[in-house]
Amino acid sequence: MASQREGAPGNPGVPALELRSIGKSFGNVRALTNVSLSAYPGEIHAIVGDNGAGKSTTMKVMCGIHRGDSGEMLVGGNPIVMHDPSEAQRHGIAVVHQDLALVECLDIATNMSLGAIPRRGRFFLDRPRMEREAAKVLDDLRIRVGSVRTQIGLLSGGERQIVAVARAVRLNLPIMLLDEPTAALGVRETAHVGNILRDLRARGKTILCISHDFDFVFRHADRITVMRLGNSIATRRVAETTRDEIVGLITGAIKGAASEPEPLS
Repeated sequence: MASQREGAPGNPGVPALELRSIGKSFGNVRALTNVSLSAYPGEIHAIVGDNGAGKSTTMKVMCGIHRGDSGEMLVGGNPIVMHDPSEAQRHGIAVVHQDLALVECLDIATNMSLGAIPRRGRFFLDRPRMEREAAKVLDDLRIRVGSVRTQIGLLSGGERQIVAVARAVRLNLPIMLLDEPTAALGVRETAHVGNILRDLRARGKTILCISHDFDFVFRHADRITVMRLGNSIATRRVAETTRDEIVGLITGAIKGAASEPEPLS
């Protein structure tokens, strides 16, 4: 397991991303009541829970799609407020959504550059640079999906998922959020995504990952936060818990601890 003893740059021990008592309602529906978690540099932090537990809403708060009605979000120990998703990158957050947000009629290189398209001057797309950068990221990640000029619509579901992960990696931001990154993947592709995340962790990145895949979580995550009915009810170190305990926390058969364990030094 990678060490997680470092905090934010220049501020040891401080989480890279932290939620404190986040609440969120949509009309009369209370989606989140009290969500708190801390994720550190050099850590893969999984978020698990049953359908309707509030995982995706929590992810959308972390990336600026939704704004919490109560509580606060901190990056590197500093409180932030995001008014829309375009601000996430400015705060060092890259996102891989469950729906991937890829444009099927555009090719791999263009999809990987969306949001950060290289230009020559103010108005002209630098197509050669875009293709070079996309090819280098895919090569560095040992991803084989054919030419970067291949249209996304011609790729399999698993290949699209891998491209979406590669696009987030290309941004080279300190924090990455992933919503069900292995949902459309086979065994080999799932292992590949796991290896990518482990490489990012070794480089000091902070990875937060929503997943129903317990095999993936227990193989790659360092800590797990369990959500239930709009609350974060417990955080456990993977090395100090079992699948039975996590399932019990998800179903309510086991009550969660009030405090969150710090990362191992």
